[in-house]
Amino acid sequence: MKQPVDFLERYWGHSSFRPLQEDIINAVLQNQDTFALLPTGGGKSVCFQVPGLMREGICIVVSPLIALMKDQVNNLKEKGIKALAIPSGIHYNELDTLLDNCIYGNYKFLYLSPERLQQELVKERIQRMQVNLIAVDEAHCISQWGNDFRPAYRNIALLRELHPSVNLIALTASAKPNVVKDIVTQLDFIDPKIFKASFNRENIAYMVIDTEDKYYQLEQILIKNKGCSIVYARTRRATLEICRILESKGFSSLYYHGGISSKEKLLNLQLWSSGQKEIMVATTAFGMGIDKADVKNIIHIHLPESIESYYQESGRAGRNGESAYAVILKGRNDINALRNQFLETLPTVDFLKQAYRKLCNYFQISYGEGELTSHQFNFNAFCKTYGFDTTKTFNALQSLDRNSIIALSQEFNHQSKLIFLVSNQALFKYIDTHKELSILVKSILRTYGGIFEILMKIDLGLLSEKTSMDEATILALLRKLHDDGIANFQYLNSDAEITFLVPREDDKTINRISKHIEQQYQIKEAQVNAVIDYIDNTDECKNKQLLRYFGEDTKKDCGICSVCIHNQGKKPANPKMLSKEIILLLQEGPLGSRKIIELLDHDSKTILLVLQILIENDILEITPANKYKIKHT
Repeated sequence: MKQPVDFLERYWGHSSFRPLQEDIINAVLQNQDTFALLPTGGGKSVCFQVPGLMREGICIVVSPLIALMKDQVNNLKEKGIKALAIPSGIHYNELDTLLDNCIYGNYKFLYLSPERLQQELVKERIQRMQVNLIAVDEAHCISQWGNDFRPAYRNIALLRELHPSVNLIALTASAKPNVVKDIVTQLDFIDPKIFKASFNRENIAYMVIDTEDKYYQLEQILIKNKGCSIVYARTRRATLEICRILESKGFSSLYYHGGISSKEKLLNLQLWSSGQKEIMVATTAFGMGIDKADVKNIIHIHLPESIESYYQESGRAGRNGESAYAVILKGRNDINALRNQFLETLPTVDFLKQAYRKLCNYFQISYGEGELTSHQFNFNAFCKTYGFDTTKTFNALQSLDRNSIIALSQEFNHQSKLIFLVSNQALFKYIDTHKELSILVKSILRTYGGIFEILMKIDLGLLSEKTSMDEATILALLRKLHDDGIANFQYLNSDAEITFLVPREDDKTINRISKHIEQQYQIKEAQVNAVIDYIDNTDECKNKQLLRYFGEDTKKDCGICSVCIHNQGKKPANPKMLSKEIILLLQEGPLGSRKIIELLDHDSKTILLVLQILIENDILEITPANKYKIKHT
């Protein structure tokens, strides 16, 4: 009989498991309910994919992250494993066909969003499937104390009713002890096997650096610690700005955020993953499924929104076991900015009611109707129509999405559809006299079968690759086909799709989730305060602080974080002695504060304080070039 390692070697090309993976897999194969807490990079997916392959039948995977579902399905398909994903938002007929494929098509993995478990069709088909395992990814979402609670996750209990003899594995990368306990309770585990990997990453130096010149500090870190890096910024605009600055300084960098096209995302990821570009400047949209082993630096130029997200993002560094750095750059106004972004912009229950009513009106949905209808959605146009603040409105839509009122699919691209209106013969006669359209039309015909019969979605990026034309040229040619009556071409200018998951009942709809909304605000407030406590605590080892947050105590200082280095190497300076050192240094000529801090082995804050004292006492003066020099009387 084949062992788990045989499947690991055949499909993943590895001859041994990472820590805890094999123990978790064996527990699953022994039909035990299993909980796996494996920090980022611990290889969670292998823990259910290997036993799913080893058993007869199909493994059902519940995940709230559409992008991660697609990523895992694509990876499985590349290995020759039959898998499919059914996120929210697809239509009934397509859903019907996909579920039939799972029953009759010898598929090994079915990825579902938790909202799908509310549908009778889905429940009926799952009952007919030969299910070999139920896997709950991002399991912290089922806990009301989790950092991304989704009430729809409570539907997972239905799977246990449909297949009571099938065991379940729950997986997450970050959960505090009370969340772990709640997950086990909510999933009705019987005599569970619980596996928790340590959150301790001995090779990562956690740093918090106070600075009023973040770009200079960023440059110094990247010069000092050369290697593959990710710079996390809070906004899309910031990613572009930082990328341009780094490029102007000679660094090899590119950017990544939710607003760029799928084609550009893929290209940038490939350039960074292959080492052709060294630095990725990104929003938190970058990271899911990223498993690059040699990342040297993770730098947060803005404060993270929670310790959970910071730990996951910083955990993308040093997966090869070599020394790595996780740095937060802290400025004077950062704490206020953090509170403003993640607390002040959270929607109240009243605003949520207002936004939901306006959303229904926007799409002309009548009271009691709208369930499972999908609509193209231009977010900015919606906000402009009703005079809504964009940040608060976006947070309101996300809240409606998390609470299964709507499904918000952010595509951020233009959906294009095409159908040819003339016969095949007439089409070729047309392109004989319009040679500029020949390559494009032939590429469309080879790519999209049935385009003479139905209006089909077409991918302009894919056509651009096949024809070597830019998308603007393709768009112009498709419009010509439309104008000449050869085709019906629809170019939908929208940046999202919204699916209403429940009938419209206005305030009643929101009242059902108001308790969860208020509780989530309290959790978010606690998370923001935990980040502030972490960056402000300059007395205790940073690694100790992180471990304690996740319920793991240690008496040993890491020796490599910003606090430990400060306590070891930079003893509190005597201001008189430091003054003499500065004056001695400046006898060689004027120097800027950056250079003085670089040359003196003392805390930067103390150096700046002493420089100010020397200025006030007329010992030093500042030159027009903003350098310090000895004042001659």
